[in-house]
Amino acid sequence: MSADEEVHENAGQDVIAVDADDNEQGLVNRLEAHTGEGIRHRAFTTLLFDGSGHILLAQRSPDKRLWDTHWDGTVASHPVEGQSQVDAASERLDEELGISPDQYDDLRVTDRFEYKRHYYTDGVEHEVCAVLKATLSDTSIDPDPAEVGGVMWVPYEHLYENPRLYRQLRLCPWFEIAMRRDFEE
Repeated sequence: MSADEEVHENAGQDVIAVDADDNEQGLVNRLEAHTGEGIRHRAFTTLLFDGSGHILLAQRSPDKRLWDTHWDGTVASHPVEGQSQVDAASERLDEELGISPDQYDDLRVTDRFEYKRHYYTDGVEHEVCAVLKATLSDTSIDPDPAEVGGVMWVPYEHLYENPRLYRQLRLCPWFEIAMRRDFEE
């Protein structure tokens, strides 16, 4: 096992390879899917809102292999074989932020897109990404510092309309795409 695989425990995990229409093509090693030119695979990003139009942004841990310390939508990850996007998102919300399903009741897939982005020479994301959204009835959270470097509530429309005011946040590319598609489509 390489030093990179030893450092990143998810290197032993698999992700679901997909075609451009999100049809399953089998399982691939998560590290292999994110190196070289990458292998297209299934992913999701989840955007949680309060009742006033603010989105909960989470800063990725400095220990993340790709897009470390960048600001993301609320959570992003990959479903495992046999797991729905909603179940995978619900699991990650609980693991990363301590947000349980009783804090929302409308988690749903609202969009899907394909993208590919390299992160310096460290790796690549080539994903068919589902966007899930929900509104929190209870905004209390308990972030896991191994997953999340910080959190903040931001007015979603203001963030989109004023990117220069927020550029110091260094947003994750999949979140930027999801947000742009929200306002431009």
